[in-house]
Amino acid sequence: MGREIDYRALADFRYEIRRFLNFSERGARAAGIEPQQHQALLAIKGRPRDGRATVGWMAKRLEIRHHSAVELSDRLEARGLIRRSRGEADRREVLLELTRAGERVLHELSARNRRELRTAGPRLVEALKAALVHGARTQGRTKRGHRSK
Repeated sequence: MGREIDYRALADFRYEIRRFLNFSERGARAAGIEPQQHQALLAIKGRPRDGRATVGWMAKRLEIRHHSAVELSDRLEARGLIRRSRGEADRREVLLELTRAGERVLHELSARNRRELRTAGPRLVEALKAALVHGARTQGRTKRGHRSK
């Protein structure tokens, strides 16, 4: 019949992820921004030190289309949360950076989310372990030529 799948472990993991995301999304809305705006602020602030936050990079990081990233950066800039500038080497490149207001909003949301992760984190880790452990056992059996029922 193929590989055995532990649907309960996968469902539990998905549930724990969703619980945390819902918490984070409610927090963003309570702070007066949309969850995707929060994700954008976090992506910009959390970019690799040697990387530059461009509209194209943000689109990739948030897994949205380029034109959606442009609209998102328009809204963030209009709210005073980011500023855009042109790249020096390539004037077509649009660089994004947080303003002080963007830094403040992100800091508040991140502190709140970190506090929640102290509680939700162990549940997330356990749910992930359960999904991975069963998957590893199942994969090991199929690699050795044994079939699961």
